Amino acid sequence: MAILEKIRSRSLFLILVIGLALFAFVISGVFGKDSGTGKTTVGEVNGESISRQEFAYKVENASRRYGANATTVQVVNQVWNQEVRGIVLEQQYEDLGINIEKDQILEVVKANPAFAQDPTFQNEAGVFDEGKFIEFIADLKANNPAGYQQWQMQEDALINASKEQSYFNLIKAGVGATLKEGELAYHLESDKVDVKYVKIPYTAIADSTVNVSNSEIESYVKEHKNEFKQDASRDIRYVYFEESASEDDINEVKTELSKLLENSVVYNEATKSDETVAGFKTTTNVQDFVTRNSDIKYDSTYVTKKDLPAALADTLYNLPVGSVYGPYKDGNYFKITRKVANKEGGSVKASHILISYDGSQAQPKESRTKEEAKAKAEELLAKAKAKPDDFATLAKENSEDPGSANSGGTYDNIPEGQMVPQFNDYIFDNKIGSIGLVETDFGFHVIKIDDKYNVVQLATVAREIEPSEKTISNLYTETTKFEMAAVDGDFQEVAKASNYNVRPVNKIKALDENIPGIGNQRGMVQWAFNEETEVGDVKRFNTPNGYAIAQLTGKRKEGLATAKDASATVLPILRKQKKAAIIMKDNAGKSIDELAKTNNVNVTAAAGLSMKTPTISGAGREPKVVGVAMALSEGDTSNLIEGENGVFMVSVTKKEIAPSLENYATYSNTQKTLNRNRATIAAYNALKDAAEIEDERADIY
Repeated sequence: MAILEKIRSRSLFLILVIGLALFAFVISGVFGKDSGTGKTTVGEVNGESISRQEFAYKVENASRRYGANATTVQVVNQVWNQEVRGIVLEQQYEDLGINIEKDQILEVVKANPAFAQDPTFQNEAGVFDEGKFIEFIADLKANNPAGYQQWQMQEDALINASKEQSYFNLIKAGVGATLKEGELAYHLESDKVDVKYVKIPYTAIADSTVNVSNSEIESYVKEHKNEFKQDASRDIRYVYFEESASEDDINEVKTELSKLLENSVVYNEATKSDETVAGFKTTTNVQDFVTRNSDIKYDSTYVTKKDLPAALADTLYNLPVGSVYGPYKDGNYFKITRKVANKEGGSVKASHILISYDGSQAQPKESRTKEEAKAKAEELLAKAKAKPDDFATLAKENSEDPGSANSGGTYDNIPEGQMVPQFNDYIFDNKIGSIGLVETDFGFHVIKIDDKYNVVQLATVAREIEPSEKTISNLYTETTKFEMAAVDGDFQEVAKASNYNVRPVNKIKALDENIPGIGNQRGMVQWAFNEETEVGDVKRFNTPNGYAIAQLTGKRKEGLATAKDASATVLPILRKQKKAAIIMKDNAGKSIDELAKTNNVNVTAAAGLSMKTPTISGAGREPKVVGVAMALSEGDTSNLIEGENGVFMVSVTKKEIAPSLENYATYSNTQKTLNRNRATIAAYNALKDAAEIEDERADIY
């Protein structure tokens, strides 16, 4: 009461405090860093803005199409790529005068199979009827505004696709391949060379003996700027606190299940007296008991021994009827299982040959009448009865059941009622080894009963092993203690003191959402990229199964990578170059045999090398080495060659130059197709790279 009186007496003061807090919250959204709220665009391409509202509408529509198969960020990325492509190409269309006029739209529609083959728009002869299509669109416009809006979007898509096709056709028209290029392609593929070679691997020199300085890495990066452009990125590290059941929680679940085994006495409020409640061992209504007490619903299905978990199969299958096993642990559950019943021959292994006919539910391989199908089935029945061991071969050669023909017509572990009635009755009413003929809606089946299995019916009460409220509370406290200590101290040392695992995650991009080890953490990425977040800052994030305490450990700006950031890529390259120089200096002037002997390696043979597939057996992909070999004459030996995986010397033992052809048009045409396909991709990529693109998605999504 004393507390309530204090609240009542200070109610005006509290209202003012709450009001000011709400006002401050609203103001922070208006005047603080956008948080995406004040933006009307999501970006700009070559001076053309992308409306935030229209973009959001397209994202929403795309999200509906993909459903749970794509995350929001994945959909946003796809829509963004479409918008950028559309704007970049539209500007090209305008410059070149490419357009589709209204009177041309019908031609575009007629050329599209989705419309041309739609019976709605076809006349009696099955030909696309322009009048029917125009009438359909007019009806949409008059009576179905939503449908007409959908058509307008589809119309825009058709127009854009047509303009894009026209644009890239212009590019393709300017790309080809001469007969000389065809001749070159022929020889690159067909000329062969056999060699013997010596390879001194770069691993022969320890990495620790080769020094590469930061200045050398910086110089390499500057010389290869295009290879080391980087997006803005962040580095973090985090400790994950998982909500998992403690030993006490596990034992508690096991104890609860153990109590369910035996009868219990409970007080009945209605009768004001104690009552005995049957336990799992003695209950006469097993299904009701499972329904009331299990986290997994009752399953009355009969199962074979091989349907059961391998570790428990013998125990559960061989239980006497009415007996109970458990509690036992199975995955994330504790279970108790009671055998309800046994059934002999309750599951069947059978093979069949299906012969269908025109009009049956199955599609025949060749057109045949019902009478012809029956005659063929009877013929196969006679063959199967004469030689039962050949049944699988007969099924593979003749059966028209795509689900079983390749496996000899076999279906294993068939429970009663799974097959159509005629098939089902035959396999359950006849003995193992029986071969017979039945007719179903699918056609005629020649059936062989291969085996029968006894089955059991089990009732299982399962309880999921979950963390208790106490465990969850303790985890929250533990997480909070670490968070507070990490804010004030050294993140790594604080984690080490409590034996926590610190997980680093580097080069996170602004629109990333998945953090390895904890999944979708878009909020963590946004925090890492927030301008107010400094290196060293610590923050707690909720996860589906616990908490993550994260620390920002590094920031990278967009632009050229630093020597530190590029070292993982550049260091092996420069180290390999230095090793090659050392090996070549130490082995200058040696013959191929001397090279092998002094370096304790073998002279190895490799046959059939070509420039199209420059891979050497035992050495890997070595285009430079194969190129040198192809340039040598038969019997010649190369100088030392700096390869991909080591320093080589090759000697040509055989060289085959493919004979000249009368015409290289086939190779020229193949090369033309390759060149044109590459050109369309390269053209768009070049336009995109040259475009001025401002991307503000990360501030919104």
